[in-house]
Amino acid sequence: METMTGAKALMTAMEKEGVKQVFGLPGGANLPMYDEFARCNIRHILVRHEQSASHMADGFGRVSRKPGVCFATSGPGATNILTGLATAQADSSPMIAVTGQVPVAMIGRDAFQESDIIGMANPVVKYAFQPRLPQDVPEAVRKGFYIAQTGRPGPVLIDVPKDVQQNESPMEFPNEFKIQGYHPWTDPDIASIEKAIDMLLNSEKPIILAGGGTIISSAFAELQSIAETLMLPVVTTFKGKGSFPENHPLSLGPIGMHGHAEANRMMAEADCVLAIGTRFSDRSVGTFEAFEKRLKIIHMDVDPAEIGKNQTTSVAVVGDVRASLRVMVKLLLQRAVKKTEDSLWIKHVRETKEYWKENLKLHPGEMGAAKILRKLRELLPKESIVTTEVGQHQMWASLFYDVIQPGTFFSSTGLGTMGWGFPASIGAKVARPEVPVVDIAGDGSFSMTENSLATAVLEDIPVIVFVLNNSSLGMVAQWQRTFYNRRMIGVDQGGCPDYVKLAESYGAQGIRAQSMDELDKAIKSALSSDVATVIDIPIDPEEDVLPFVAPGTSLSDMILPS
Repeated sequence: METMTGAKALMTAMEKEGVKQVFGLPGGANLPMYDEFARCNIRHILVRHEQSASHMADGFGRVSRKPGVCFATSGPGATNILTGLATAQADSSPMIAVTGQVPVAMIGRDAFQESDIIGMANPVVKYAFQPRLPQDVPEAVRKGFYIAQTGRPGPVLIDVPKDVQQNESPMEFPNEFKIQGYHPWTDPDIASIEKAIDMLLNSEKPIILAGGGTIISSAFAELQSIAETLMLPVVTTFKGKGSFPENHPLSLGPIGMHGHAEANRMMAEADCVLAIGTRFSDRSVGTFEAFEKRLKIIHMDVDPAEIGKNQTTSVAVVGDVRASLRVMVKLLLQRAVKKTEDSLWIKHVRETKEYWKENLKLHPGEMGAAKILRKLRELLPKESIVTTEVGQHQMWASLFYDVIQPGTFFSSTGLGTMGWGFPASIGAKVARPEVPVVDIAGDGSFSMTENSLATAVLEDIPVIVFVLNNSSLGMVAQWQRTFYNRRMIGVDQGGCPDYVKLAESYGAQGIRAQSMDELDKAIKSALSSDVATVIDIPIDPEEDVLPFVAPGTSLSDMILPS
């Protein structure tokens, strides 16, 4: 049993968990931990704001399926990561946040840079630890990583007082441990899966709704096998976008407030839905009562708390969705079930899909959002990873950027955090340095965390920022045009800053693309660049995201472009 400080024990425990890098910013209360970077094999990636550190860790976690790690000091350093914790919690992203804290004897005395980060964070984390003795640190780390990545993933906070970091103690690093009251439910429920199969086979208009849980569990092959065996059309939530290839004949794309017209239409007509890893958010289904009317719901989720929370469930399948879908595939093989493509339902689905492909009106200008995003899709390798910010550009990406390789598209969906996409793309690039990583951004969101360009440049993380620039807070402006009689308040960005000059000031590449030919060249230049690139694309500030399902209405009540 080796004697060491709590700070060294923390870093040793992190190494045992396989941590290779930490996104963070030092301060007085976490300096003992930072001193250990000089003596360990963990790379420190310096951020310019702690919120960005949490988003980078989040992006890393979503892509790698392993917890990303961020460090912050006490007080304002710790409070700056709260938005990142809440974002990760809303989207079930595995993350470990380590904060410094004032010495144990000073806790509760309003010491300099003290904050009750445990109390503040508890509502937005899966669990929070505050070891009060150095020897408690290894167990907190071990349990934290286990909690963050098992069952329904989520963020875990480890708040370490400064004297706990500094003091020495004999250390044990546990392999075996118990967490009272925490028992992740993962085994498939075979009886419920049998009932689900019977319900699907006896339905006339069955459909699959794939949510973010499908991506978290990497159930891509299983989902495709079920869809092709039963000839079920597939719609997704926005968080589930990318769980099913969007160039597949059975794919209808995302449903919801800014879902595909054909997806919303078919979801509104279906009589049975196999809902996989989704929480039925209001943004996805519209009004809860209208969604479940005349609809039998088979809800498959790892989190039993989600069953029946928002929608009445006919059959509940609780367990890891990948394992559950594998059992469903085996049972279908045993029954020798194989549906053909000639059902009236599938013919209707195809006709509807073709109709909207031909009849959805798009912006007439050369640089409309649909044309811009389809150009990006045309030039990006299919394995490229895309993150988005939050706003109109995000919803245009939902509509017009097709995800071909599953698990390559990520966005802040539950909390809708502006400024998330760019730092998340940096974390994603650290997780997958061999593939291109693009952040689809708007000028409003990008402005919130653009100082992460310094991290991207100085740490040699060459991501691409694709800015659809309408010089406004576009989604708020659209709502003001639609619901507030064009009273435009607080949305004009004034064309400030110049994103090309901004990028260049950080040492990144900045390109402005004002035509489709310039955009083609800009994307190709960015893909070949060894430094971060910002592509500034001026667009029409009056262009709206359509179709649009207004709040308080059903999926069948879409507002369509005229």
